[in-house]
Amino acid sequence: MLKATTQLSIALAVSLPTPFASADFFKDGKGSLELRNFYYNRDFRNDGAAQSKRDEWGQGFILSLQSGFTQGTVGFGMDALGLLGVKLDSSPDRTGSGILAFDSQRNVQDEYGKITLTAKARLAKTELRVGGISPLMPLLWSNNSRLLPQVFRGGSLVSTDLEPVTVSAYRINAVKQRNSTDFESLSAFGYRPVMADHFNYLALDYKVLPSLTLSYHVAELEDLYRSQYFGLKLNQPLSSGALISDIRYFAAKDSGDQALGNVDNRTLSSYFAYSLGGHTLGGGFQRAWGDTSFAMVNGADTYLFAESLVSTFTAAQEQVWFARYDYNFVALGIPGLTLGLKYAKGEEVDPTLLTTRQAAALRAEGADGKEWERMTDLTYVVQSGPIKGVSLQWRDSTNRSTYADSANENRFIVRYTFNY
Repeated sequence: MLKATTQLSIALAVSLPTPFASADFFKDGKGSLELRNFYYNRDFRNDGAAQSKRDEWGQGFILSLQSGFTQGTVGFGMDALGLLGVKLDSSPDRTGSGILAFDSQRNVQDEYGKITLTAKARLAKTELRVGGISPLMPLLWSNNSRLLPQVFRGGSLVSTDLEPVTVSAYRINAVKQRNSTDFESLSAFGYRPVMADHFNYLALDYKVLPSLTLSYHVAELEDLYRSQYFGLKLNQPLSSGALISDIRYFAAKDSGDQALGNVDNRTLSSYFAYSLGGHTLGGGFQRAWGDTSFAMVNGADTYLFAESLVSTFTAAQEQVWFARYDYNFVALGIPGLTLGLKYAKGEEVDPTLLTTRQAAALRAEGADGKEWERMTDLTYVVQSGPIKGVSLQWRDSTNRSTYADSANENRFIVRYTFNY
């Protein structure tokens, strides 16, 4: 594995062009190598699921090289990202976790890797990037929840020249999924497998006050669907503690030649919490309207508060209540240790809008679908000694559903990052 990592580093170094040599280009450059060891187990409890469990273990290497910008009115630079995943344990009957790559016969590859380059330019407070990008935006949130991250190909333009307004624009034309080596066309998750040429995105974020941000975003997966996002985020310090309010509203409709079929979804997702010392206690309400599920690019995350490890809680017309509690043990003199607990309950799912075998049974009974999920997230970052900076994380979830496969899930993740 070390040999493979060294080869990856050399390949990236050779790939970086050098015509923009300047003090800032090199002096402001930085690099990191994250070692990510990931064990994943999802047990479907043998309740009729096509696959009884997904159980895999892998070692990931994430090498990031970022240059500074050349001097001048317009500065230029280049970034590179190298990703390598190595199989430690898997088999065809246990794959599908999103950790490791496999072929059409479900044979798991011993290793898989990918390299992406990104050219960049900066003028004042505006930055343009072209190549491999990983947007973290409400309507396109790049997935980084497995061994290696999802990477898109396209361009981004982000400007804060109009502060307190941030303007962001993206045009995406392909994606490398988290366990894939090749760029592929874009599609919509949960809908017909229709490919789109590109995804256009425009965002306006207005920082009204240091503690309050209002957002409006609009995006379109070409000729398939158009979605809008309205956001209100408040983090208001109080004389004792802080009040957190975050309201997110999404609306999606089919567009263009309607090759995707009907797209009709509106979703409200909210979170309210109070933070004091190391404690944060909160919860929220999420509700979907319309005849189809939440519309998003395949492989990306939802940016919905109810999304959990097993379920995304995005069924058509689903109503969700959730509560969560987070604690930072630094308040007890144990820095680096954090705990997160969450419980979500979804109900009023219309089974006539679903095609699962469980939904067929619900239709026969005349009953609505429902589900619940309980999550525990425990993380510790070593604070001193020879392994200082090593992160140990355990994520556990129990999900029970009447309209989809229920499951128990565990993830064990060990991370360490070398910074250059």
